[in-house]
Amino acid sequence: MIGEIAQLGANVLRLKAQVIADSLSDETRQLIATLQDTLATTQGVGIAAPQIGVSKRVIIIASRPTPRYPSAPLMEPTVMINPAFQIVSDIQEKDWEGCLSIPGIRALVPRYIEIGINYTDQQGGFVETRLEGFVARVFQHEFDHLEGAVYLDRVEDNRDIFAESEYFKNRLDK
Repeated sequence: MIGEIAQLGANVLRLKAQVIADSLSDETRQLIATLQDTLATTQGVGIAAPQIGVSKRVIIIASRPTPRYPSAPLMEPTVMINPAFQIVSDIQEKDWEGCLSIPGIRALVPRYIEIGINYTDQQGGFVETRLEGFVARVFQHEFDHLEGAVYLDRVEDNRDIFAESEYFKNRLDK
């Protein structure tokens, strides 16, 4: 089942998402399946449950090269239930981001370059790992959705916001 992607202005994108009490419930499994099906129809590299109108703490990170992110590393899509992160390095880097919930816009967003994360996987197991670079950026972007924030909230200067047409015309990610 493919969910409708909530667009900027939808209330669900500004709510703090609720913790998943039972990661193995039928409701959780259906939510994950809908997130997977929805993400597969896009050129996105991640999705959060609030983006399909469900205020629950589930994200999928699915870095892969796409026309939107041609230099993205390839990784298996990873479902993360009730994720959390810790800053490993105080170093932040600005890079380009877009969002399925904010089509047509790109912006330079500062993010931590290395983070430690933990989450519950689809089988109910607890996972701890470190992420860096682009994948760490995607995680932080999706995590923001669980906190009721969008990437534009993190932009330091409005001049760092571009129409996607200008971004692609100038290939600003090179």
